[in-house]
Amino acid sequence: MTDASRIAVVGAGYVGLPTAAVLARFGHTVVCAERDDTRFGALAAGRVPVLEEGLAELVAEVVGNGSLRFVRSAAEAVHGARFVFLCVATPEAYDGAADLSFVQEVATEIASALEPGAIVVNKSTVPVGTALAVERITGATVVSNPEFLREGTAVRDSLRPDRVVVGADDRRAARQVGELFSETGAPLIVTDTVTAETIKYASNAFLATKLSFVNALAGLCESVGADVRDVVLGLGYDRRIGFDFLRPGPGWGGSCLPKDTAALVHIAESVGYDFALLRAAIAANEEARERVVRKVEEAAGGDLSGRTVGVWGLTFKAGTDDRRMSPAVDVTRRLADLGVSVRAYDPTVPPGPVPTDLADLEGMVLCADAYDACRGASAVALLTEWDEFRGLDFAKVADLMASPALVDARNLLDPAALRRAGFSYSGVGRP
Repeated sequence: MTDASRIAVVGAGYVGLPTAAVLARFGHTVVCAERDDTRFGALAAGRVPVLEEGLAELVAEVVGNGSLRFVRSAAEAVHGARFVFLCVATPEAYDGAADLSFVQEVATEIASALEPGAIVVNKSTVPVGTALAVERITGATVVSNPEFLREGTAVRDSLRPDRVVVGADDRRAARQVGELFSETGAPLIVTDTVTAETIKYASNAFLATKLSFVNALAGLCESVGADVRDVVLGLGYDRRIGFDFLRPGPGWGGSCLPKDTAALVHIAESVGYDFALLRAAIAANEEARERVVRKVEEAAGGDLSGRTVGVWGLTFKAGTDDRRMSPAVDVTRRLADLGVSVRAYDPTVPPGPVPTDLADLEGMVLCADAYDACRGASAVALLTEWDEFRGLDFAKVADLMASPALVDARNLLDPAALRRAGFSYSGVGRP
């Protein structure tokens, strides 16, 4: 392990909190700043405010041994820190560009509080040129160290990443940041800031394009009578392609892929390059979502107005409580726009009246379990691949529904077993 360092992490969200906890696990002394009252209050009370496998245990361990603590102020966190990681949100702006207001605000806040020689590290996903912009604001050396964390497995991805990318004009500073992660044993890619910033966007754009391809392929399979599951087997065993991100579904979403693909298209347009391939991938994602809506409409008899539809799953994928840009929520909203009464269940969403902090679910009936969600429904749409849906009593489900019709947008269930139970079953890319 490299020598222990004092590190500040600004932001305790889906990226910042795993980053802070893992750096503390590696033996560094870490101070994490979080200004959101709700999130800070949870951390101060010993609760982890995001659902992430293994994170609560890791945070408890490193807080308990004194290597991680939390403060409200970014300026307070950077006091005495040799490295300062910026892990703040960069949401999509109205024109598709990344909104850098949080990055700029934090950079301005910490500028006068930085220790001489401190290195600022951009961990947030930011467009080309952001490192130089932060350098101008702070006067410090800025290194780009993009994150490649998957929600639900962020701790595992932090401890054993596929690679560590660091970019800086000062190669010595870049290598110092790389050494913080030496315990991972991951390949270290040292480059300039512009290239490091581009690597992050390129990675997410490629994954989005791969998902769009398999969703479009599923549509073709339905038209010609092929089974997309076997087609994917035939593709995935080719080492040049692999199985990752070859699972058709209701389109891709989450907090990263939609905004990062839009940002890369915007970056390309700003320099006069037409990234037509990526624009087509985004359009294919829109079509995949609409195709699921049409499946539900057909399953419910062709007319959704006034019908009840049960929805299983609202997060953008299983294993996380994140609903940002969730295809499940988007498909549900499109159903509501067609006059559907939605009864929804997700294991991370509390049942009952929709509270103000769950505005994205306004108008839905939030149910206590999957059975309650299908009560009186003309069709049920399985939109998030929570494993608990595999073990349901489908005879009970059929009895609760107005008509036993199920749209499995994640290909999670056994079609033959459901059809034997009397269901009309529709998957994605399945004949």
